[in-house]
This record gives sequence, structure tokens and C-alpha cells, in this order.
Amino acid sequence: MIDFENNTSYDIDISILEKISISLTKKDIELIIVNNDEIQQLNKEHRNIDKATDVLSFPLDFELENMPLGSIVISVDFVEEKAKEYNHTFNEELSLLFIHGLLHLLGFDHEVDDGEHRDKEEELIKEFNLPNSLIVRNS
Repeated sequence: MIDFENNTSYDIDISILEKISISLTKKDIELIIVNNDEIQQLNKEHRNIDKATDVLSFPLDFELENMPLGSIVISVDFVEEKAKEYNHTFNEELSLLFIHGLLHLLGFDHEVDDGEHRDKEEELIKEFNLPNSLIVRNS
């Protein structure tokens, strides 16, 4: 299940995100949708990078029964911008960023792995009939 918090004025449908989540984990996930200003502040606080980004993942550092897997924060401004740039729908781009963030929660890390993150992302993109994501476009 997704614990959804929308800090924007956008009307967001998370039904496909629920399907994606269930396909990968039985754990709950917190999903927070924000604007660029809010994600920039989070990026600065948690990664010492003072700029907006598309998605941030915050896995829980410990595991207890019934504890959520972690939190995913997505910038609605990036979703809208990239959807237009790549001729995707808003929901397609949101789904791509959600997949990317969820895989980080599950332990995948494209910055240090040997392509496992990209491969799993590509597999999910095909399974859910989505257009190519940033990580797949750049490979």
C-alpha cells in the first residue's frame, strides 16, 4: 500500500503506482509529491546538493515487521517538464520516477552497480507498458 501525501495542487492518480509497488514488495511505501522548492530543500539537507532533483528515496535503515520500506519524494515540476520534453503523459513520467525511486528503496543503486538497476527498471517499463525512463534513455 502507498501512503500518499500530495503537497501540490495537482490531481494525481496513484492507481498504477499501487500496481507497480505490489509487483515488487509487500511493504508499505510513503510517497510524497512536492514542488521544486521543497525537493531542493530536501536535497540540500540530506545530500548537500543545493538544487532541485526529480526523485529522492529514503529507505528505512532498520527493518521491523509492519514497518514501511521507506519514502519516495517526487518533484511534480520535474514530472511535468520531462513529460512535455519526452512527449509522455504526466502519469507515465510519474510512474517512471516512482519505479526509479522504489528500486532505490529496494537496494538498487545505478551509481555503483553493474547495470542491475537499469536492467530491472527496463524490465518494469516493459511489464507496465511505459516509455523509456531517464536511466534507460542514457544507457
